[in-house]
Amino acid sequence: MAEAARSEQLGKGAALLALSALLFSLMGVLIREASVTVNNETIVFARNLIGMLFFLPMILLRGFAPFRTQRLGSHMLRAFYGLGAMYCFFYAIAHLPLADAMVFTYAAPVFTPILAWLFLREQLTQRMMLLVLLGFAGVLLVAKPTGALFDIKGLVGIGASLLAAMAWVSIRIMSSSEPTSRIVFYFSTFAALFSAIPLFWAWHPLTAHDLLLLGGLGLLATLAQLVMSHAYSLAPLGRIGPFSYLAIVFSGIIAWLFWGELPDASSWLGAGLIFLSTLLSIAMPARRAK
Repeated sequence: MAEAARSEQLGKGAALLALSALLFSLMGVLIREASVTVNNETIVFARNLIGMLFFLPMILLRGFAPFRTQRLGSHMLRAFYGLGAMYCFFYAIAHLPLADAMVFTYAAPVFTPILAWLFLREQLTQRMMLLVLLGFAGVLLVAKPTGALFDIKGLVGIGASLLAAMAWVSIRIMSSSEPTSRIVFYFSTFAALFSAIPLFWAWHPLTAHDLLLLGGLGLLATLAQLVMSHAYSLAPLGRIGPFSYLAIVFSGIIAWLFWGELPDASSWLGAGLIFLSTLLSIAMPARRAK
């Protein structure tokens, strides 16, 4: 009976994570469509504003007590990394094939072990380094380096992955005292405030169609995060984590249907290497140092 219940929870978690991957892919479609007439600064602000407004009913009902913190500086630093990753990611969606842009989103684990070693002094074994190099090779295949320098679009995509990894490390630092809801609240709040600054020079009037796209992508992003969080509450990351990579598959199918985009062999091989490195890091936990 207990085994059947665990299997049911695992199945629900995997299904919900697959659903969140589909929602993130649809969010990418709306970002791509909005970027035709709306600049990147406005899209990022709209995404964060809707995320911040999500917490208002909770504050009205429960007060501000659940969100009191002694680590305001850490929350600001996490928002800085996360917001930078968002700017880069949204730019990549607007200027790269959708499936390639989604690959960069899920390439953050490639950089996380090295950053955790640098900032948290966590163990970095030879096996972990091998997996990092394997994943980074995948990133290079997707970014497609040209000549001695990266193409600016691929470089921005790599920047999105690196900044997202920095955000993950900052979350790990705070997780000892800060619950997930508080971390998300301060990220949404600070990100909305910081991303409002560029609007002083980047703002332009929006049409009803623009507002509809911005509202839709903000709601999809918030819903996707909620579904993803619930999925991880039902089953361990190591068991269902690879299902998040379905976002790359969904994005590839959607981009083919909407825009006739087909990832080339280099992109598929790179995505496969990133997926493999992450899957191996989950399936074979590192041994403790002696």
